[in-house]
Amino acid sequence: MDRDHGPRVPEQRVPEKREAGLDDSRRLRFSVLGPVRTWSDGETLPPGSPQQRAMLAALLLREGRTATAAELIDALWGDEPPARALAAIRTYASRLRKILGPGALVSEAGGYAMRTPAGALDLQVAHDLAAKAEKARSTGDRRAARTLLEQSLGLWDGEPLAHLPGPFAETQRARLGEWRLGLVETRLDLDLELGCHAEAVSELTALTATHPLRERLRELLMLALYRSGRQAEALAVYTDTRRLLAEELGVDPRSELTELQHSILNADEELARPALEAVPDLAAPRPAQLPATVPDFTGRAAFVAELGELLSLSEGSGSVMAVSALAGIGGVGKTTLAVHVAHAARPHFPDGQLYVDLQGSSASAAEPETVLASFLRALGTPDRAVPDTLEERSALYRSTLDGRRVLVVLDNARDAAQVRPLLPGTPGCAALVTGRTRMVDLAGAHLVDLDVMSPDEALALFTKIVGAERVRSEREAALDVVAACGFLPLAIRIAASRLAARRTWTVSVLASKLADERRRLDELQAGDLAVKATFELGYGQLEPVQARAFRLLGLADGPDISLPAAAAVLDLPVEATEDVLESLVDTSLLESAAPGRYRFHDLVRLYARACAERDERPPARRGEALDRLLDFYLATASRVYGMERPGDRTVAHLETTRSTGLSFTTRAAALDWLYAEAAPILACVQQSLTAPDLLRRAVDLLLAAEDLAESGTDSRAYESAALAARDAAEAAADARAEGRARTALAQVYSTTGHFDEAEYEAERAMALGDAVADVWTNCSATNERGIIAHCQGRYADSERYFRSATAAFAADGNRPGEASALCNLSRALVAMGRIAPAIELVQQGMEIYDALGLTLRLANARFALGIAYFHAGRHPAALDQFSQAVQVFEENRQRLWQGTTYYRIGQVHLAAGRPAQAARFAEQALTVGSMGGEWMRANILTTLGKSLDSLGQPVRARACWQEAFEIYDAAGADEAAEVRVLLVPLAS
Repeated sequence: MDRDHGPRVPEQRVPEKREAGLDDSRRLRFSVLGPVRTWSDGETLPPGSPQQRAMLAALLLREGRTATAAELIDALWGDEPPARALAAIRTYASRLRKILGPGALVSEAGGYAMRTPAGALDLQVAHDLAAKAEKARSTGDRRAARTLLEQSLGLWDGEPLAHLPGPFAETQRARLGEWRLGLVETRLDLDLELGCHAEAVSELTALTATHPLRERLRELLMLALYRSGRQAEALAVYTDTRRLLAEELGVDPRSELTELQHSILNADEELARPALEAVPDLAAPRPAQLPATVPDFTGRAAFVAELGELLSLSEGSGSVMAVSALAGIGGVGKTTLAVHVAHAARPHFPDGQLYVDLQGSSASAAEPETVLASFLRALGTPDRAVPDTLEERSALYRSTLDGRRVLVVLDNARDAAQVRPLLPGTPGCAALVTGRTRMVDLAGAHLVDLDVMSPDEALALFTKIVGAERVRSEREAALDVVAACGFLPLAIRIAASRLAARRTWTVSVLASKLADERRRLDELQAGDLAVKATFELGYGQLEPVQARAFRLLGLADGPDISLPAAAAVLDLPVEATEDVLESLVDTSLLESAAPGRYRFHDLVRLYARACAERDERPPARRGEALDRLLDFYLATASRVYGMERPGDRTVAHLETTRSTGLSFTTRAAALDWLYAEAAPILACVQQSLTAPDLLRRAVDLLLAAEDLAESGTDSRAYESAALAARDAAEAAADARAEGRARTALAQVYSTTGHFDEAEYEAERAMALGDAVADVWTNCSATNERGIIAHCQGRYADSERYFRSATAAFAADGNRPGEASALCNLSRALVAMGRIAPAIELVQQGMEIYDALGLTLRLANARFALGIAYFHAGRHPAALDQFSQAVQVFEENRQRLWQGTTYYRIGQVHLAAGRPAQAARFAEQALTVGSMGGEWMRANILTTLGKSLDSLGQPVRARACWQEAFEIYDAAGADEAAEVRVLLVPLAS
């Protein structure tokens, strides 16, 4: 259903993929890692009879050595050759010469030999790649080793020497199969060393099902499960293995497996991190994120020495993880000092330096889980391996840093609670923390209170920027300048930079300007006012167009702002906006976060807002600026929504805008904009809710940005914005806005599996929509109630709601909405056993989507059709629909839908008697995430448990069912009874 509650389904390998690594310049090429085949200049040659291909394989595998006729006869027929075996061998040789051309097959010493150039045989290439991988691993280059192994394994095209007769082919098939399995084990071992344990679980689950007695695979599976936080399942694998070995072979598990079980039982810390080899991983990323140090850094000698000594201790002691916390007022130079010290200490931290601005002075301080995701990516962790929760990310972060020497600079922290999850926690690493507050509750931290500069240091800094010649002749005026700046480094730097940029000014001119108290805001008082006074100096020297931009841009919430959005705030063309913003960057009052994106330091933003409140006249202009920003976001988000859903009437029901917004040439570009602007858009929604004249547009912006709710990445922030929108609309007694906000919130709750809350919000939304005759709310809330009822097992109610929604969408002329309701209705009919009409309904929906070119929504329809086919017992057809759908979900960054579809694919495989494949896709669903929150996770665990039980792993199956039962039971879900039934036989 639209919003049911990851790596793409593998495609068939094509010859080009299988041949990767072979030298295309060779005339002849041969394949034995699959069916025996031959190419000449890229053209496939006739295969010949099975015995002829068996003879060719026997010669190829001798790697140029001569095979006698007797050896070939024995290879093809063993102890019972036909009467004319020798004549047959000669015939095969003659035919091969005709096929291969001169020089390839030669006769010598009473036998035959193949003369193949290097790289012509896929097995040779595979061996070479595997050897290179082994060498790369021995030098610590794990990533290169893994890539080489992937290339080697990529040459296989099914069973080696497939369908060839004879004892030689049979023996070689077993040998090559064992070799390949060893390569797979080595590659999986590397996966675990590189921290990709979550992804490895699904493949290992399938492999252990195929090779149940191979203990190394069981060992790797236990380790992968344990590192994925699934200790009970890891121990269950051991129990299943011990039972199986006793029943099948009458032996106990090998010592390595038993030792691993003991380590898991004891929660051995060594198991919680990827194994480290003696040689460092030369391919591991070495982040160098430190901002540039200022070339004119001056003074602070005592602090530099103190901090430098502490950081150097972390290198050699083996037991020290240095943490230094710098505190002081804004503008005192905490960041400058920390960055300078960090650059000087780089030789002590050869594995890299991480940096982040935690934005602790703002209302939207950086969340530790967001920072950890960024750090993990910088350290080489792929996106798909980044866990969801703060605790898991922090644990993986510490594990990744273990054994490395990395310096972490945490700038502008809010408090110790924000910092703690970001500390390395291992010897050899260190952290430098800056913030406005003294972090006395940061255990073990070396606290540094940073005060203003001494007069001598302040003058030295001023002189370095302005130039010694200009200061030498006006030393007293220079002292007056730095004194007027309160010896605050940022104020001194701003003043000196302005003077350096104006060659016609003298130092005395600047000093006289600073002597005017009106320019220094409360005489450069202490505390935060000192920071404000420092910024007042730079602000007072701005040209009018710069000052206006500075004030108005400071009004916008969000971590940063794009150039087009800034142009909307300022009501200027983009080119003029860029000029003024770049001039503000030059004065250090604005930062360029990335090309085309700008941000304020948090304290500068606060000062800019104070300037707007004081200087922007009439005051209504402040509201007009935020009005234009909201208008821009709504207009552009509506365009994105319209491109994603041609024919959808939602856009027609949104508030009208004066802005035309941005235009996009492709759907991909539109989606790129939406996800890049997610944080500023949601911040704009929340900020606009407090203004009555902006409320409706703020709520409608939430509706236009609906894709953010289902992406997984921005779902939590979207939920916060929806909650705030509901409360604001209710407080304002705006029934239309409230109904829409409650509908959006119901969709969020449904996506996360909170169905009772979703039902409450959707029911209230329907009542509000009826009260004000809001067509959009009536349609969407009704459809939503159908989804919720379906997920709660109230299928008759869901049918009623979906039929009502179908009629409502049709009356509104909303063809995509009508198609969505039809597909959802089909799900309700399937649940009630009415399969044939369900298939007809979803096909009607697909026809609508297809006619409108709605790729993503067509994927939702394919998902629904796949479910109908599944319940009809048409498993191949169901897999085809799910496979097409999951590809579209992945391309459109709908991670939760992607994972949900993996779960459905797993269900099909389980029903078709393929439990190994079912377990693999269920594991992928757990890794990627899914619609429906914990409720859907319990569904996936139930399916995984059934798959494992069919694979002879009852104890691990019980661990899955137990977790599923606890989820269902806590939510009061009916499914708890079903899982309890599964658990009872095991308990008894």
